[in-house]
Amino acid sequence: MDGGPLNIKKWNIIYPIYINSKKTIAEGRRISASKSCENPTCIEIGDCCKHLKLPCAIELDKAYPRDFMQRGRVRFLLKKEDGSLYNPSISSSNYQYQ
Repeated sequence: MDGGPLNIKKWNIIYPIYINSKKTIAEGRRISASKSCENPTCIEIGDCCKHLKLPCAIELDKAYPRDFMQRGRVRFLLKKEDGSLYNPSISSSNYQYQ
């Protein structure tokens, strides 16, 4: 990033409820319960993005649309403007870890 203002409106979004093993699919979980974790926070998700060297923006003031008590979300970016990947080992948002 070249220091200019970032337009994060088109970045991918992940809400903590997407990976919460305590929630059902009907409540908003998007991955299998065996691969999810218990009560993640958006700060923890942001730390994971930083560990994976992905640019991210934590938005603490946003709420999950179906459950307004679930506060916070993380926006992240997989590709640079020229189309190259920030982390070549992660090519899509359907990342499968080992």
